[in-house]
Amino acid sequence: MVLVDEAGSKVTFVGGVFSNHLNPVQAVIERRITAAELEALRDGEANFVDVTFLSPIPVPVRNIFAVGKNYIEHAAEFDKSGFNATSGAAAVPAFPQIFTKATTSLAGPTDDIRFDPAHTSSVDYEGEIGVVIGAECRNVAPADALGKVFGFIALNDVTARDLQKNHAQWFLGKSLDTFCPVGPWIATSDESPAASLKVQTWVNGELRQNGVLTDLIFDVPTLIATLSKAMTLLPGDIIATGTPVGVGIGHTPPKFLQDGDLVRVAVTGLGELNNRVRTR
Repeated sequence: MVLVDEAGSKVTFVGGVFSNHLNPVQAVIERRITAAELEALRDGEANFVDVTFLSPIPVPVRNIFAVGKNYIEHAAEFDKSGFNATSGAAAVPAFPQIFTKATTSLAGPTDDIRFDPAHTSSVDYEGEIGVVIGAECRNVAPADALGKVFGFIALNDVTARDLQKNHAQWFLGKSLDTFCPVGPWIATSDESPAASLKVQTWVNGELRQNGVLTDLIFDVPTLIATLSKAMTLLPGDIIATGTPVGVGIGHTPPKFLQDGDLVRVAVTGLGELNNRVRTR
C-alpha cells in the first residue's frame, strides 16, 4: 500500500502490518486508521514512473453499486440511442436507477478491457466518479450522508450495450470480467471534496466526456440515503455515481470500442485510468 503525493508525482510505501496485507486499503477503511497512523509506518518513497498502480481495493466486499441515467444530457442520449429497453415514458428518471456490477468485473487502472466479439459487438465506455463508503450505515439522512464517505475514486463503467438491451436489464451487460477499471488511488473526502470533482474521458486521444459531480440529477447524499434505506452499507462499498453525456451510443453512428483502443478516464485529484481494449 502507498500514500500518494499527486502534486509531487511520488508515493510513500506503508510498511508494518500492511506490508504483506492482501487487501490493505479495505483494512484501513474498516479499522478507521488515520492518516497520522499511516504516516508513522512510512517505509521508503518512489516516483510515479517507477511504480505500477493496482486497484486500490482488489477484492471488493460485494458487488459495485452503480446508478443509471444520472446526468440530464446523458439520460437524453441514452433514451434516444435505441439501446434502452428498461425505461418508461420519461427520459429523466424520477428516482435513482440502481444496479450492480459483479465483483469479478473489477480491474486495475492500467489493465486491459477484454471481451469476445462473438459475445458482444457494442462495448461502450462510461467514465464516472465513484464514492467509497467509510463506515457501516443504515437509514442515513441526506444531511449526514457525506460524513459516511471515506473518499472518491475514478471508475469506468464499461458496458456491453447489446446485452444490456437484449436482456432488458443492466447486470449482465455491465458485469463482464474487466468491465470496471478503478483507481489508481482513493482520495479522501477532505483532500478532494465532492464539489471539486470533474470527470473526463478520452478514446484514442479524442475527448468524449466532460462532466462535474455537482451536475448529478441525484447527488451523492441522495444516493447514499436511497441505498441505506434499503440495506446496510458497508465500509469499502463502491457507488458509481453515473456517467455524463458523450458515451459511444450518443454518436451517429455509435462509436463502440474496438481492439487496440485506449480509453483514458481522469478525475480531478483522483489520477487517471488508462486501459487498452483487447478482444479475445
